[in-house]
Amino acid sequence: MAYEPTERIQNILANLPTGPGVYIHKNQAGQILYIGKAINLRSRVRSYFQKNVDSIKTERLRRHIYDLEIISTDTELEALLLEMTLIKQHLPPYNIRLKDDKRYPYIKVCWQDPYPKVLVTRRMEKDGGRYFGPYTSVWAVHQTLDLIRKIFPYLTCDRTITGQDERACLYYDIKLCQGPCIGKVNQSEYRRMIAQLMDFLEGKSRIYCRGD
Repeated sequence: MAYEPTERIQNILANLPTGPGVYIHKNQAGQILYIGKAINLRSRVRSYFQKNVDSIKTERLRRHIYDLEIISTDTELEALLLEMTLIKQHLPPYNIRLKDDKRYPYIKVCWQDPYPKVLVTRRMEKDGGRYFGPYTSVWAVHQTLDLIRKIFPYLTCDRTITGQDERACLYYDIKLCQGPCIGKVNQSEYRRMIAQLMDFLEGKSRIYCRGD
């Protein structure tokens, strides 16, 4: 028997926004089945209710969907962070979860270092670093950091930063590093940017645009 969305779902689909955000699939009892994020909510959410879907998992999921909750965001990055937070909070059965024998990933800011780096780790230590998480998807953590680095271009190299290097690395050329190694920013300026990054991960900061 062919799948047909309920009238309730059809009404929601007809009024979806086209911007980024998070969508939440719920069953008739109001339980959350799946949480996802989208660059274009209208396009992504509608894809679940087309005649042909891309997987058996999606086919099974949509037969239980009774209601949809939509949360619009200003940017894709906000949507990604909100998705991770909600998945961690609700642990929906249709989201991919880590096995019990694995440690959950954290975003670590090495705040104890003069020029802090930002890493992904599965172990929290009392080393002066700042930890954010845990998250349920290491893939989503890496995707988040890829997006964050475009706004807060933090260091990833192993250089000892003196500000006296003759040349910066490739990341400086492609605007994914501020170039402290060649003195383009000093230590206080770099740490101020990292502090803004941490505020953002805690949800305390507005979206920073390059050039602010």
